[in-house]
Amino acid sequence: QVHLVESGGGLVQAGGSLRLSCVDSGRTFDSYDMGWFRQTPGKEREFVAAINWSGGSTYYANSVKGRFTISRDNAKNTVYLQMNSLKPEDTAVYYCAAVLRGYSRTYLARPDKYNYWGQGTQVTVSS
Repeated sequence: QVHLVESGGGLVQAGGSLRLSCVDSGRTFDSYDMGWFRQTPGKEREFVAAINWSGGSTYYANSVKGRFTISRDNAKNTVYLQMNSLKPEDTAVYYCAAVLRGYSRTYLARPDKYNYWGQGTQVTVSS
């Protein structure tokens, strides 16, 4: 069973940084590829970044490439999203998600392919 809990959101000024964490309380964390998504009111959930089960492959949305970094520590059952050079348009609720491992970048960018979701953490970037 997978149970995901995000933390690390908050209010930051444009140009600042935040690091989000997502902890899985289950025992099979390294069986899952992990993704970060974000959502604003009235919009669909948007792909941000994904990482495969081993951490050897990472994928990013064009809008965050070069500013955000996804990583994972399987010993700690945790996936991270380091967000630098934040912009007001990055304001959203950020969710982590898990899917059984073994899929392509195209697959991992689709929120409907994920089996488990966290409750979300709010990130607000002020101008």
